[in-house]
Amino acid sequence: MNASGGRGSRERQHWDEGTPVPLYVVTGGRSEAAGESSVLDLVTLVVARHAPGPGMPPEQAAILRMCVKPLSVAEISAYLALPFSTVSVLLADLAAGSHVEIREAREAREARESAPDTPLPEPDIEILKALIDGLQRL
Repeated sequence: MNASGGRGSRERQHWDEGTPVPLYVVTGGRSEAAGESSVLDLVTLVVARHAPGPGMPPEQAAILRMCVKPLSVAEISAYLALPFSTVSVLLADLAAGSHVEIREAREAREARESAPDTPLPEPDIEILKALIDGLQRL
C-alpha cells in the first residue's frame, strides 16, 4: 500500500485480464444450487437445448457450446477447469432457465424414486482403488 492507503502501482501492474475469476463471482456468491442440483452427480449427462444467447455469462455460454452432444458433469468440470460444486450451481441455473436438459443415470434415478429418503450406498472402495490404479497406468 502507498501513503494514500491505495495499492501501489507495482501491484496494479501484475493484474492481467486473464487472471482467474474467484469462484464466488462465477456463481454469483452462491455455494449451493437449488432445484436440479439435487440430481446432479459426476455421471449425470447434460445436453444443451439451444445456443448461448447474448449477455449470457461466459461460463454458462461455454457449457451450452460444449453440450451440443451429451457430456457428463465430470467432463464439463474438467473442460472448464472448475470444481464440481461451481459447475453444479451453473448447471442448476441453466436448467432453471430451460437452457439445458439434465439426464441422470438410470440407476441413480431408480434408487431415488424407489426410496427418496434413503441415502445411496457408499461406493465399493476396492473398485475405486482399481479404477484409480488403472487410470494412473494410462
